Amino acid sequence: MAKIAGYVVASADPGRALKAWREKLSIRQVALARTLGISASVLSDYESGRRPSPGVQFVRKYVEALVKLDEAKGRMVSALVSSEKDEAILSIGEFQTPVDAGRVVAAVRGAVLAGDATGARLYGYTVVDSIKTIYALSGYDFYRIFGATTERALVFTKVGMGRSPLVAIRVSQLKPRMVVIHGPKELDSLAVDLARREGIILVLSNSMSEGDLIASLRTLHPFA
Repeated sequence: MAKIAGYVVASADPGRALKAWREKLSIRQVALARTLGISASVLSDYESGRRPSPGVQFVRKYVEALVKLDEAKGRMVSALVSSEKDEAILSIGEFQTPVDAGRVVAAVRGAVLAGDATGARLYGYTVVDSIKTIYALSGYDFYRIFGATTERALVFTKVGMGRSPLVAIRVSQLKPRMVVIHGPKELDSLAVDLARREGIILVLSNSMSEGDLIASLRTLHPFA
């Protein structure tokens, strides 16, 4: 229960994170609202962001109610948390020798939106599912995505406008040398500004699919 609450509080959009967990557990909004002692419309307002971001006390009560309803259905919470941790990291590789950042940009068919890739050298890459990473990884689990070094390209797939991945990185003690965003045609200006503030090379990938992107990165000759 504490882990779910932590994921929600750390999320850039707590209301959306709450809703995501409710839907993962297949719990109806009406049933959860009844357990919380509030109306379904009030609950909907929190989940959609129409009300101010829920406080820690509301998140705690919300998660307690989720777990209570989940227990009555057969306890899916633990299995979901474990499986999403495993599925969040799509591919990870370390380079035998440093690779010029420009080669990585070319491999992901990217455009540099912040920072300067000229002369930068990378030692690996990690490709992650952004939704599962933000909702399922925290603390030590989040550090796993950095592999052997932070001097790497951290690639986020299934991205909306790019804000959430950069917010997550900003509050983390570890910062990747490069962040690659895959999914949108353009990025939120806040994402670009955060990358500049953190001194991160920010790249928008134009690869056709996750599979194409991963296959292209593997041509840069990583080893296990």
